[in-house]
Amino acid sequence: MLQLEGAKRSFLFCLGICMLICSVIYLRAMAGTDPQGQSGPLGCRPFSKYCQAFLPSTKGSTAWQRHDCQVESYLLSMGNRGGDQDCSRLVRELHFITSPLSREEEDYPLAFILTVHKELELLVRLLRAIYMPQNVYCIHVDAKAPREYREAVESLVGCFPNVFLASHSEMVTYAGFSRLQADINCMRDLAASPVPWRKVLNLCGQDFPVKSNLELVRYMQSKEWRDRNMTPGIKQPAAMRHRTQLQYREVRGSHVAPKRGGPKKGAPPHRLQMYFGTAYYALTRTFVEFVLRSHVSRDLLEWSKDAFSPDEHYWVTLNHIKEAPGSHVGGGWGGEIRTIKWRDQEGTVHNGCKGRYVRDICIYGLEDLQWIIDRNSMFANKFESKAFPEALDCLEQWHRDKVLQQAMVPIQSWWQLATQGNATSLFNATETVCEGSREDLLLTYLSCPETLCGKFRLCVSLRGTVADATIITKEFTSLPPRQTRTFTDLWCTLTTEPHGPLYQRHLSTFTEKNRQLCGHGCLDVL
Repeated sequence: MLQLEGAKRSFLFCLGICMLICSVIYLRAMAGTDPQGQSGPLGCRPFSKYCQAFLPSTKGSTAWQRHDCQVESYLLSMGNRGGDQDCSRLVRELHFITSPLSREEEDYPLAFILTVHKELELLVRLLRAIYMPQNVYCIHVDAKAPREYREAVESLVGCFPNVFLASHSEMVTYAGFSRLQADINCMRDLAASPVPWRKVLNLCGQDFPVKSNLELVRYMQSKEWRDRNMTPGIKQPAAMRHRTQLQYREVRGSHVAPKRGGPKKGAPPHRLQMYFGTAYYALTRTFVEFVLRSHVSRDLLEWSKDAFSPDEHYWVTLNHIKEAPGSHVGGGWGGEIRTIKWRDQEGTVHNGCKGRYVRDICIYGLEDLQWIIDRNSMFANKFESKAFPEALDCLEQWHRDKVLQQAMVPIQSWWQLATQGNATSLFNATETVCEGSREDLLLTYLSCPETLCGKFRLCVSLRGTVADATIITKEFTSLPPRQTRTFTDLWCTLTTEPHGPLYQRHLSTFTEKNRQLCGHGCLDVL
């Protein structure tokens, strides 16, 4: 009996220890994922040496320095607050262009359809690159996207009168009818828009523009495309006929599969000749009205519900109907809509993917940029901001610089994504203070946007050594109160890190100001 009691006590003791350990691990994990704890230093990647060839030359020892690099974190921190003050701040701090850059663009507004489900940062940067106040934008968020993602997108679009979410969301399946239906949903919403848009273009969340808005407008008004729809494609090849001859079904949110034992599809309605092409387009407004109202287009849409990847036959087939507004019967593959590196075109169309292939499509790496720019299509596909961030950084800055150079109005300072700074002196000062080479220290630059923190710059090594803490005192105390929010987050993080004691000698300078700004008591821990 005594042995049994002893065994029980030992078991309970071990159980208690295990519960304690699990609790500690859980609490640490929760602390690590707490959004409030992620307001750390805003570190911007410097532009790579490869990228310098695509940017305007700098003078002397200066180099291009990015303003912001925490787009996703910034948007998530906004939550659903909204309000004019928060929106005004978001527009400026995320560097959106706020007025038409030419009369030519103002007189030819465009509509855009964006279908997205992931990569919040890439969506924000894509919208920022194509945004103009005279245009209109419909964003379709996949019904299966995470709630946090959808709420962040809602916060973003709530700040722009000409950007809205699709009134109905589909659970989009790759190669399924739901992908086509998502575009149709946005078209219905755009048809009711008071914005007098002239043509609509569709994008996915992993596209990025190559042409500027001015170049898009001029291309849409060129002799070949002025009153025509752009739907690259050809008569359906024999190898693609199974897509519209067999019946397919969507496994919701997953994939498309042939219906087992089912009959073949009937002939297309109205004896239409089937075409095969791209899912991307540039369509006139009158053609969109035809798509939404014509019994021919509606019958083809219904017939396409059990086809494979119907968005790759629907638009191009309708555009080959002579009676359709803006039809382009002899269009072929004409139209510089997308630059894509397909795996099977390696060695002929392109020299290989410098990033990686996913579903036989290249996710672009940095060394793919020269090929993209040389092709000069309207857009390039695909990018991933986390897999190859330097490629997006470089193309984004190259594109914004081109946009602003073409502008025929005064440039606002917050439209700039990067400015020239003295990188050499910063590197040298860092090497002296932090004791070591740039490579060994793996330095992180903590740089605020000009609209937030003036010329504040700080370098911290992974060892926690801080370069010249007195600079912080001088720069911070000279900032207006409205510009200190981001810096406050930075200060609160630094003062609770291992290198925090270095700042204690300066606390007298900050005590009162930080008491007003730092609501979560970060200074109390010192």
